[in-house]
Amino acid sequence: MDQRAPSPRVRRVRVPSCLAGRCVPSDPGPLLHHPGSRRHTGKMAALLPAEWIKNWEKGGKNEFVQLCRVLSENRSHDSIGFRDIQQALYELAYHVVRGNLKHDQASNVLGDVIEFREDMPSILADVFCILDIETSCLEEKSKRDHFTQLVLACLYLVSDTVLKERLDPETLESLGLIKQSQQFNQKSVKIKTKLFYKQQKFNLLREENEGYAKLIAELGQDLSGNITSDLILENIKSLIGCFNLDPNRVLDIILEVYECRPEYDDFFVPLIESYMYMCEPQTLCHILGFKFKFYQDPSGETPSSLYRVAAVLLQHNLIDLEDLYVHLLPGDNAIIEEHKREIVEAKQIVRKLTMVVLSSEKTEEKEKEKEKEEEKTEKPPDNQKLGLLEALLKIGDWQHAQSIMDQMPPFYATSHKPIAIALCQLVHVTIEPLYRRVGVPKGAKGSPVSSLPNKRAPKQADSFEDLRKEVFNMLCYLGPHLSHDPILFAKVVRLGKAFMKEFQSDGSKQEDKEKMEILFSCLLSITDQVLLPSLSLMDCNACMSEELWGMFKTFPYQYRYRLYGQWKNETYNSHPLLVKVKAQTIDRAKYIMKRLTKENVKPSGRQIGKLSHSNPTILFDYILSQIQKYDNLITPVVDSLKYLTSLNYDVLAYCIIEALANPEKERMKHDDTTISSWLQSLASFCGAVFRKYPIELAGLLQYVANQLKAGKSFDLLILKEVVQKMAGIEITEEMTMEQLEAMTGGEQLKAEGGYFGQIRNTKKSSQRLKDALLDHDLALPLCLLMAQQRNGVIFQEGGEKHLKLVGKLYDQCHDTLVQFGGFLASNLSTEDYIKRVPSIDVLCNEFHTPHDAAFFLSRPMYAHHISSKYDELKKAEKGNKQQHKVHKYITSCELVMAPVHDAVISLHLPKVWDDISPQFYATFWSLTMYDLAVPHSSYDREVNKLKVQMKAIDDNQEMPPNKKKKEKERCTALQDKLLEEEKKQLEHVQRVLQRLKLEKDNWLLAKSTKNETITKFLQLCIFPRCIFSAIDAVYCAHFVELVHQQKTPNFSTLLCYDRVFSDIIYTVASCTENEASRYGRFLCCMLETVTRWHSDRVIYEKECGNYPGFLTILRATGFDGGNKADQLDYENFRHVVHKWHYKLTKASVHCLETGEYTHIRNILIVLTKILPWYPKVLNLGQALERRVHKICQEEKEKRPDLYALAMGYSGQLKSRKPFMIPENEFHHKDPPARNAVAATVQNGPGGAGMPTSLTINTVRLEEGTTEETDKLKEKSQGVVKVINKAVNATPKVTTSNGNSASNSKIIKEKDDKEKSGKEKDKEKKDKTPAATPEMKALGKDGKDKPKEERANKEEKAREIKEKTPKSDKEKEKVKKEEKASKEEKSKTVVTIVESKSTAEKEREKEPSRERDVAKEIKSKENAKGGEKMPVAGSLKSPVPRSETSESEREQKRRKVDTHSSPSHSSTVKDNINELKDSSAKHYINHTTPTLSKSKEREVDKKDLDKSRERSREREKKDEKDRKDRKRDHSNSDREVPQDSTKRRKEENGTTGSSKHSKSESPSDSPRLNEKEKEKNKSKSSGKEKGDSIKAEKMEKSSSGSKKESRHDKEKTEKKEKRDSTGGKEEKKHHKSSDKHR
Repeated sequence: MDQRAPSPRVRRVRVPSCLAGRCVPSDPGPLLHHPGSRRHTGKMAALLPAEWIKNWEKGGKNEFVQLCRVLSENRSHDSIGFRDIQQALYELAYHVVRGNLKHDQASNVLGDVIEFREDMPSILADVFCILDIETSCLEEKSKRDHFTQLVLACLYLVSDTVLKERLDPETLESLGLIKQSQQFNQKSVKIKTKLFYKQQKFNLLREENEGYAKLIAELGQDLSGNITSDLILENIKSLIGCFNLDPNRVLDIILEVYECRPEYDDFFVPLIESYMYMCEPQTLCHILGFKFKFYQDPSGETPSSLYRVAAVLLQHNLIDLEDLYVHLLPGDNAIIEEHKREIVEAKQIVRKLTMVVLSSEKTEEKEKEKEKEEEKTEKPPDNQKLGLLEALLKIGDWQHAQSIMDQMPPFYATSHKPIAIALCQLVHVTIEPLYRRVGVPKGAKGSPVSSLPNKRAPKQADSFEDLRKEVFNMLCYLGPHLSHDPILFAKVVRLGKAFMKEFQSDGSKQEDKEKMEILFSCLLSITDQVLLPSLSLMDCNACMSEELWGMFKTFPYQYRYRLYGQWKNETYNSHPLLVKVKAQTIDRAKYIMKRLTKENVKPSGRQIGKLSHSNPTILFDYILSQIQKYDNLITPVVDSLKYLTSLNYDVLAYCIIEALANPEKERMKHDDTTISSWLQSLASFCGAVFRKYPIELAGLLQYVANQLKAGKSFDLLILKEVVQKMAGIEITEEMTMEQLEAMTGGEQLKAEGGYFGQIRNTKKSSQRLKDALLDHDLALPLCLLMAQQRNGVIFQEGGEKHLKLVGKLYDQCHDTLVQFGGFLASNLSTEDYIKRVPSIDVLCNEFHTPHDAAFFLSRPMYAHHISSKYDELKKAEKGNKQQHKVHKYITSCELVMAPVHDAVISLHLPKVWDDISPQFYATFWSLTMYDLAVPHSSYDREVNKLKVQMKAIDDNQEMPPNKKKKEKERCTALQDKLLEEEKKQLEHVQRVLQRLKLEKDNWLLAKSTKNETITKFLQLCIFPRCIFSAIDAVYCAHFVELVHQQKTPNFSTLLCYDRVFSDIIYTVASCTENEASRYGRFLCCMLETVTRWHSDRVIYEKECGNYPGFLTILRATGFDGGNKADQLDYENFRHVVHKWHYKLTKASVHCLETGEYTHIRNILIVLTKILPWYPKVLNLGQALERRVHKICQEEKEKRPDLYALAMGYSGQLKSRKPFMIPENEFHHKDPPARNAVAATVQNGPGGAGMPTSLTINTVRLEEGTTEETDKLKEKSQGVVKVINKAVNATPKVTTSNGNSASNSKIIKEKDDKEKSGKEKDKEKKDKTPAATPEMKALGKDGKDKPKEERANKEEKAREIKEKTPKSDKEKEKVKKEEKASKEEKSKTVVTIVESKSTAEKEREKEPSRERDVAKEIKSKENAKGGEKMPVAGSLKSPVPRSETSESEREQKRRKVDTHSSPSHSSTVKDNINELKDSSAKHYINHTTPTLSKSKEREVDKKDLDKSRERSREREKKDEKDRKDRKRDHSNSDREVPQDSTKRRKEENGTTGSSKHSKSESPSDSPRLNEKEKEKNKSKSSGKEKGDSIKAEKMEKSSSGSKKESRHDKEKTEKKEKRDSTGGKEEKKHHKSSDKHR
């Protein structure tokens, strides 16, 4: 009965309700009908047809039995058969209920079929159950009765137990199976309650306190004996059975006891494991989850013991993490939200720190912050996930811990200190054996860490490979929070050091190497992700910084800088804590930098040091940004960096490079002409900081090299500063001559006297720089890159840039190369240097190094080589005689230099070596000033300084005695060193001079001409080297002098100096600023030599008298005759010097007038440099002064740098004025000859005996080109005509070539006669001071002619000088005669004016030969393109033009602007003199009657009138200009009488100078009329008035000329075009312009 009560309900549930109302047996419903049944019954609608019931007894019964048999036997479709039988029985019973069949018939047949299946009684019971439900619902009682009768009839077939289970209590009662249904129901309920609701097991302790007490006693007993978990488990089972204890509660109590006895893991874990076999797998997890849930109230705190138990169970896989994780709070989403909130808060803090807060807002802000802090102090809910994680880490369950951390944002878990510390402890344990083996420093004991008792904990590392498996992974999860455990930090770093030591040793196999490579990359990752971020979070731990440097210094700098870059630019954004730290560091840095001054360097330095230990990148980034803005911070900052660690210095180097490479910064100022100040400040800081502190330089040097490779030269500024500060090698153009002189001595003298700041103690820093260069092989690459970049600056970088900036960059590049090369030469050992610098041909041809730079780099190598060879030879033979030593020296030079001589041949074209030998070329480029001269005065100066110092030390009473002694010893040692060095240098110089003496004969081959030789020498040697450095400039000048002193064959000193001084415009214009300065030094030294010779006849005679360099006759090469007559005498040399001064003035004025920035700047620099020796002549100085003054006025607003230069020069020039002398003191104005001795040399039978004279431009004539001469003749035909005019009626003699004996005879006679007149004339001229510009205007055109006459006269004078040398007495006589004749000549003026018509006729008779030659030469000259200087008329044009266009411009200028410039004597005029020198002999001049002095005064008056007339005529006749010119072509030239006087004198040989006598000087271009006036000044005071009137007139005339109409300008332009086409028109033009004046 116990089992029956619930069953009917179960069965009823299975019966569909739709069957309840069915009365049609043919369709009994889904339960009893299955579509499959139709397969058995064919077309029957039901299993039991009505026919069978009707004919039951006949055949229906048998059919039914048969059907049941068939259905029972069909086993293949079991379930289908079961349902069909069920339906068959149901239909049979239903027919009985309906009354179609009797119940006994049915029971009989059922008795038959019951045997067909074992379960047939149960099936029948089911059918009765369904019918019971259906019939109980029917109202018809008969049917219910039929049902009851059927069941009663079948009771023997179905057991009553089954029926009691399945039928209703009422039906059972009616069947008599039970007595009362009510009783039955009550009994059923009792049984169910007992079965289902009565507590069989007790889960509350109070319910079964005895059982639970025994259980706890069992678990809590002393477990130290032989008690095992199995034994206890059996007891527990007994207790459960005996006291009906709830098994789940028992498990719970086991866990509770385990929590209280955590030390008995080995007992409880197996116990729980065994116990779990009796439970469902989830039970343990649910119980733990329930425990965790209990503590999830806001006030609850989960005990650590529970975390530990859970962790241990997890570790032993008794529960799954996924199952437990869901029971823990907070949820993952809440954690992610919290993490995001932290990041936002950190950013807000940063914003607040960087924001400028006004004081009124500050209080509000503080209040808000307080409120927030109070909110925060409320305890956050317990994070059970983190608690479990901590427990897992403590017991060493790394796998589960890792999977929990993976569920959270990166570093979220470890940002909680307990977890970070637990993980650190786990790492400590894991690395212990390896650390003990390789990491412990010598002498340190350390405290060993005991391993975990847990066997499932991670395996401890015994090798570096083991680290990679677990430890590196753990560290990556730790991230920046390794900062919580500095000891572990140090251990990891030491392991890194030990690994690097092993990694860098070579003795490992290939496989090992690959493993090591992987480990190395892991170590770098750990450094990047863990070590550096952790350092940032540590609180100024200098020891950690140093410890880390121990490992870092083993990394190549590329890796280190990569790490610093990541640290600075990425790490700080990865974590909220680091974001805050960065903001706080910047805030603190601002605070310190605001207060940093020179006075508080120490305290500020300490603060900077503290801040830098943890966050150097952020700090230095800020400091550098400040330095870039305020360069006055550099010194205090550099001083305050003394408290940094080695790592910080390295980071500083990286930060500097990063700041330099910042792509957002412009390297030029907005004007694009200067380098940005931020770059200059950084460079200066670099130099200072790298010198003072031991910072590795490799990165910085490599950066500069990379920038050079990329064609960027701005960053050379850094290299320049670093070398200057670290090596003490200065590059400055502002060196004094004393310093320069000191720089030509030995190293000691250089250090003492060569630099501005006495940079001491550079030994260590220069050694560091040297090591960095050698270790990274950067010495030579940097040199080569700089040498190549010099031209790159112009041709690659310079495209878009301003010329001024390009010049600056070029200078910077060049200066740095010189400085860097100097550093290498003085600091590298001989072996290092020779090993690194390739031979000269390789440098030039393979590396494409410019020749000057290549020799600059090779020079120290040659010196080293020679000295080492010399030492070898000395050791080999111990001959001590001086001659032996010299011989050995020369031998060693030959050995070393022979390969160089061969190598240089490939540097130039073969024809170069026709004129100069490779030996000479190599010698020039390989020597230095050290080799040529000993700076005795510098040595003396420094020694004297030391003596003074020693005296001061003696006199100093306050200095302690021991310090005194030390200082004196130092001074004495220095003094001895200097004296020793001087002696050594003296011996060396003597040896070098001996060597040069032997070599000199093979130096200059001069296979073509001496002129060509000089050209090559200047072009390939002097010019490239004189602008290379200041010392090289001095060297070049000295070398020229040396070559002269050595009496080198084929070297014309005169030509050389002339070429240097004559044409400086192009060289000056093409220089950069610093090159101009060096070129100025070179010219200064050249002028110094020239001035020395010029100053004293004795010196001249001694040093130049019979030296081949001063031969004036250039004979066939190889023959330098010693004929005294061929030498240039002293007086003529003085004329030549004056000419050079004049040339310099002219070039200077030209440059100043171009308006071009570079021309003006460079010429001012050059002029400033040559100021000690130029200008010496008063009138030249005045001309310069005026031009410079003009520049000052023009440039004051426009270009302030030019204005400053001009003002500087102007001031210095004024201070030199008292030392200037009048021209007549500088040279005698009318000497027998001025430029050189003219000689009539037959140039061979084919040469037609063209007269050759040496004006210093002789060279051209010497080469056999008469081009210039004749061109100039043509241009100055007017002059020739005037001469003929002046000849008057005297018979005219011309010789075909000027070489005939008769010609020279006549000249000799003439000159003898007129010698006396010359001297007077000269005196008068000497009195004339420099003229005003207005006066110059007057005679501008007339200027041409007098020069030509002078040249004529000079030629004759030369011949006289050669052929009739006179004694001093004779000369005195002549002088007296000259004075008399001068007075007479001044009277000839009237006669000349009268004789114009005669002169005209004479002019027409001029020999046609002259003109023909002139035309021929003109055409040659045009073809050649003219080497001459542009005429002064074109001073506005900076671009060189052809000769013809220059003369056009001059003519135009004469017409358009009568206000002349001081340099209005043009090349035309200069070269006229050359013409005249050579053609003077064509004319025989005659003396003319002289006039009295009274007539001379009349002439002056007439001159004034005429000048007034001319200015009026000019204004009136502008329109008629062209006609006038044509008409007046045939008329006499209305020149002032004074001009004719002058011409007359020149014809008589009295003016006597070739190119530039007084009137040629730029400031002295006024005509002779003024000279005459000045001469007579003392006699008549009225003269002064006349002078001033004339000046006024001239002013008017000049202003008038400016008003010239446009029409007239057009005319003049057309006229010029015609002029340029041929000489004839040029002649006309000369004449017409003369007339016009």
